[in-house]
Amino acid sequence: MIKVYGTETKKMLNILILEVLRTYSDDEHHLTQQEIIRRLKADYGIEKIDRRTVRDNVQSLVDMGYGIENEGDDGYYMYEREFEDAELRMLIDSVLFSKTISDTAAKKLIGKLKGFGNIYFDAKVSHVKPTPLLHRTDNKSVLYSVSAINDAIDQKKKITFRYNRYGIDFKMHDQGKQYIMNPYQMVASNGHYYLLGNIDKYDNVTYYRIDKMSQVEIMDEKIKPQKDVKGIDGHLDLPRHMAEHIYMLYGDSVTASIKTDVGMMDTLVDWFGKDFRIIENKGDEITISVKCNERALFYWALQYGPHVEVVAPESLRNKLAEAIDDMSERYHR
Repeated sequence: MIKVYGTETKKMLNILILEVLRTYSDDEHHLTQQEIIRRLKADYGIEKIDRRTVRDNVQSLVDMGYGIENEGDDGYYMYEREFEDAELRMLIDSVLFSKTISDTAAKKLIGKLKGFGNIYFDAKVSHVKPTPLLHRTDNKSVLYSVSAINDAIDQKKKITFRYNRYGIDFKMHDQGKQYIMNPYQMVASNGHYYLLGNIDKYDNVTYYRIDKMSQVEIMDEKIKPQKDVKGIDGHLDLPRHMAEHIYMLYGDSVTASIKTDVGMMDTLVDWFGKDFRIIENKGDEITISVKCNERALFYWALQYGPHVEVVAPESLRNKLAEAIDDMSERYHR
């Protein structure tokens, strides 16, 4: 709550009336001048305010551009605020289902987001809590890492970091190696946050899960120009790049032909967006052409094995045939 420190100037009163309208009004809940006066007294200890003063101050807020509607006898309400309820709910849900941050950080961030709504929004989402069934990271320094990486990208500076992996004790363990990376972009994919960049001693693009990074530090040295990195070639077309790297695996992209059925269209669009072409259509059977990271396409084809057939390139088709034969042998021992 905003507190008053011995002043009831017009400027301060404007702020308090605005806060009352933000907290207690929306298109379904209006406040009359008298109700605003009662709220000012109850929440901020403001007395000796008459309805004319409220009217003049509300008009002053409208003149300053605030989205306040006057419904006459029904009172005032804010029809425009920083976030609509639906927008806030989407932001809260994105935090709820993010695996990148810890439960503690998720609860704190959700609390901050709720603060952008009014009391009626808070009641609508009172049941919303981070689910314990969702596997979240154990890394409590993720938000620090994100902040440091963001600063490094903005300053075009290299970073150093350590990388961690889970052991059989279900705990994260340092891999015993320090990395030097040229950071270019942070991207979200499949519920995780990744850093897209280049390990300094190589010339290709690579990706690291930010929730597995620790001890992130910004170096004084400037980053390697993107034109010197294979796969970027001076300009990072992020939407196209993400469409080609569906599992966030580094490596070269290939143009593949895949035979499947029309019922897979939703799945194809979910994974590749609309960046593929239907090159053959025979009844319920279609063949598509898509450009994608070869390693990612290998795992994708295995995932949807009963429903897809990679026709080309032959090298990928042969790798899949070998992997399928190996799996078949394991299950028929």
